[in-house]
Amino acid sequence: MAGAQHPDGRTSRTGPAETVDTQVIVVGAGPVGLLLAGELALRGIQVALVERRHGPTTESRASTLHARTMELLDSRGLLTDLGSPPCEPRGHFGGIPLDLTLPGPYPGQWKVPQTRTEAVLEEWALGLGADLRCGHTLHAVDDRGSHVEAAATGRHGDRVTLRAPYLVACDGQDSTVRRLIGADFPGIPAARELLRADVEGIDIPNRRFERLPAGFAVAARNPAGVTRVMVHEFGTAARERAGDPHFDEVAAAWKRVTGEDITGGTPLWVNRFDDENRRLARYRHGRVLFAGDAAHRQMPIGGQALNLGLQDAYNLGWKLAAAVDGTAPTGLLDSYDTERAAVGAAVLGNIRAQALLLLGGPEVEPLRTVLAELVAHDEVRTRLAGMISGLDVRYDVGGPEHPLRGARLPHVRLRAGEIVCTTAELLRSGRGLLLGLGARPPRIDPALADRVDTITVQAAPGSPLERTPAVLVRPDGHVVWAGGRDGNGLAEAVGRWFGTPSTDH
Repeated sequence: MAGAQHPDGRTSRTGPAETVDTQVIVVGAGPVGLLLAGELALRGIQVALVERRHGPTTESRASTLHARTMELLDSRGLLTDLGSPPCEPRGHFGGIPLDLTLPGPYPGQWKVPQTRTEAVLEEWALGLGADLRCGHTLHAVDDRGSHVEAAATGRHGDRVTLRAPYLVACDGQDSTVRRLIGADFPGIPAARELLRADVEGIDIPNRRFERLPAGFAVAARNPAGVTRVMVHEFGTAARERAGDPHFDEVAAAWKRVTGEDITGGTPLWVNRFDDENRRLARYRHGRVLFAGDAAHRQMPIGGQALNLGLQDAYNLGWKLAAAVDGTAPTGLLDSYDTERAAVGAAVLGNIRAQALLLLGGPEVEPLRTVLAELVAHDEVRTRLAGMISGLDVRYDVGGPEHPLRGARLPHVRLRAGEIVCTTAELLRSGRGLLLGLGARPPRIDPALADRVDTITVQAAPGSPLERTPAVLVRPDGHVVWAGGRDGNGLAEAVGRWFGTPSTDH
C-alpha cells in the first residue's frame, strides 16, 4: 500500500497508487449518497464520494419527492434551489387514485426530475467540502476492525486506496459493496416486470394506470415533448436479462396492450423494473453501513424508493458524524439500523401489496374494487397517504408516552423575539433543538451547546405545539422528549441521544 497517512484528509502519492485518508467513504453519488455526504460535511466530517459514473446522470428515472422529503430538504435550506416544481395532490395506491393531501407545508407529491435533485444535492455537498471522485470502480472493501479500506480503479487505470473509520454503501440495488462483503440480502425474487422508456417524437394519449384487456399502460408527456411510457402485459413473467431491454421490445409490448404504434419515436433511454422485494438483514455490518437501494430493493411504485433512501441518509448522517467525532453515546449508530430497518420493512410491505394490485390481471379486479371503495373513507385515505408520504414515521425513542414523542416535529411558524421563523429553519444548523414554548426551557449542560441549540419561542394559537411547554428534537427533526418546566426525563433523553461531555470527550 503506497502513500503516507494524513489525518487532515489530504491525498498523498508515491508511485502508481494513490492513498486517500478521510473520515467517511461514501460509495455512490446518486441522490442518497450526495445527501449523506452533505449531512456529514455540514458537521465538519471529511467525506470522500466514490462514483462509478464519469459524470452526472442524464436520466431522470425518479421524479417524485414526497411531503416528508420536502420537509427535510427545507430543513437544509435546499428547496429554493429546486425552483418551482409542480405539485400533484393526487397519487395512487397500486394504481388506484389516492389523494395524498395531509396537514403540512408540502401536501401531495412534487415532480422534480432526478437530474435536478442530484444537481442541487451535489452543489450543496461539494460546497460544504465533500470530495467527489467520479469514474472510479470499486473492487475491494476490507473492514479492518479499527477502520475500513476500499480499493478502486480510476478512469485511466490508476489505483486508489481509501481509508476511513467508516464506509457507507449508497451504490444502488445492484450494490457492489453488498456483493464484496457478502451481506445477506433475503427477500422475494422477481415474478413480473414493467417496461419503461422516455420517447421523443410520438403523439399518444396520456394514460394514468389504464387497465386494458391485455395489460396496463401509462403515458405521460412532459412540457419538453418527451413521453414516458410504461407497459406490462398481464401474465408475463420477469425475464433474466444481461442489461436493459431494447426499445423494439417496449414498442411491441405497447402495441399488443394499447394497439398503438410508437416505433417511429426516438427513445432517450429504456429500462425495466420488476417486483423483486428484498431487504438487508442488517443495515450495519461493523464499520460498513448501507443506505437507499443498497439496503433494500423494491419496485419503484409512486416514487417511494427514492424517498425511502433519502430519508435513510437523513437519519444516518448526524449519527455517523457523532460516531466519527467521538461524541456519540452508546448505541446511537446502531439505532440507525433498528429505526430504518423497521421503516424499510413497512415500506417494502406496502410496495409488495401495490405490486400485486398493479401487475395482477383480471383476478385482482374484485380486490381493486373493494379498495377503491375503502379509499373514499377519509380514515383509510389518511392512513395510506401517511404511509406513502413518509409523514407517519414514528420512531421508538424511549421515555413515557406523549403525542409528539418519536414523531417528526410539526412544521409550524414560531416567533423567537422579533424573528419569525419555521421549525424547519431552526434545524438548519444540523444540531439538536431544545425548544421552550412560551418560556425558557429546562436547563441542560452548557457544554452540550455544540450539539443542542436552546431556544425560547412562541407558538401561534392553535399550533400543535401550543400546549407543550418544551421539546427536545434530534437533528433529523424527530422529537425525543416532550415535557414540562420541571424537565422530568430530559437529562435521560439528552444523554441517550446527544451524550454527556464528561464521558464522551
